[in-house]
Amino acid sequence: MPWGAIVGSGWAGGLNIYATVFLLGLAGRLEWADTPTQLQSTAVLALAAGAYAVEFVADKIPYIDNAWDAAHTIIRPLGAAWLAGILSGDTAWTDRPWIAVGAALLALSSHSAKATTRAAVNVTPEPFSNIALSVAEDGIVAGMVTLALVHPTAAAVVALVGAGACIFVTFKLIRFAGRVFRPRKSVGEPDRP
Repeated sequence: MPWGAIVGSGWAGGLNIYATVFLLGLAGRLEWADTPTQLQSTAVLALAAGAYAVEFVADKIPYIDNAWDAAHTIIRPLGAAWLAGILSGDTAWTDRPWIAVGAALLALSSHSAKATTRAAVNVTPEPFSNIALSVAEDGIVAGMVTLALVHPTAAAVVALVGAGACIFVTFKLIRFAGRVFRPRKSVGEPDRP
C-alpha cells in the first residue's frame, strides 16, 4: 500500500484501532480498495467488529471510557504498528521496523489527545459532550481511512498535521490539569522556592 495510507491508518488507529482494521478489511473484502488479504479474512473482520462494538459502548460512558483508554495506551500503538507491518507488505524487511515505529508514534499522538480530552470532558456534569466526542472520533476514523484509501498523500499530510495538533492539545491539557490539581497553599503559608 502507499506510504500515505500507512501514515493515515496509523494515526486513525490511535483513535480507534478496531474500526480502522475493520474498515480497511471491509474495503478490501468488498473490492472497494486493494487491501492486504489478512485484513479481509472473516476472523479478522469478526474480531475487529466485535471489539469495535464493545468500544462503541464503553466510549460513551463517562469514566468507563477513561479506564478503556488507559488500557488502550498500549493496545492502540501496538495495533497500529501491527497494521503498518501488514500494510507495508512488499516493503523491504529492513524498513518495516521503522514503518511500524512511525505508525505506533502517530497512533500514540492521536490516542494521547483522545484520552486527555476525554478525561477533561468527564469532569463536566453532563454526558452529552462525551457522547458527541465519541461519535465525532468514529467519524474522523471513517473519514481518515477513506482518505487513506482514496488519496493517500492527502491522508499523510492530514495525519501529520493532526499528530502535531494532538501533541499540542495533549501537553496543554496536561499542563492545565497540573495547575488545577496542584495542592494549594494555606493562607499565611510562605511561598516555597
